[in-house]
Amino acid sequence: MVPDSFTGYFTAAATAAGALIGLLFVVASLRPEAVMGTGASARARAVAGSAFTALVNSFFVSLIALIPETNLGYTAVIMAVISLYGTFRLHRGLGRGEPAVLQLTLALAAYLTQLVTGTLLILSPGHQSLVYVIAYVLVASFAAALTRAWSLMQGRHTPKPPETRNA
Repeated sequence: MVPDSFTGYFTAAATAAGALIGLLFVVASLRPEAVMGTGASARARAVAGSAFTALVNSFFVSLIALIPETNLGYTAVIMAVISLYGTFRLHRGLGRGEPAVLQLTLALAAYLTQLVTGTLLILSPGHQSLVYVIAYVLVASFAAALTRAWSLMQGRHTPKPPETRNA
């Protein structure tokens, strides 16, 4: 069970995640050909998809945490599994030299931490320190999602044009 002292936090987190998901859609709609269109690079799709996955994960974990008497562990485990699957699927086409590999590593660390913590919460629902771990994982997910969304907005996901030499 989630202690009542977390109600404000999870309310704010669910609200922020919902708003940020909406803003991510705006970013994608401003640059559809470069972010999600058929001509978009695998890196662009991975960055956008990773940001979306992190925000959806944060949204549902926070939203379910607000339901009284709910064991947050089940939601944390389910969302971690969904997020891990989505993350692997989005990043499988990237080469090892891609900067998104670091994003993959950080996402995997966050979702695996969430998975383990959620499992522990299922086994020990009254363990308040585990709720803190989930709360901090959500903060990390927000930070990662915002970094990815910002890179989309700046166009850092697109390949740089080759430099031309003056003869």
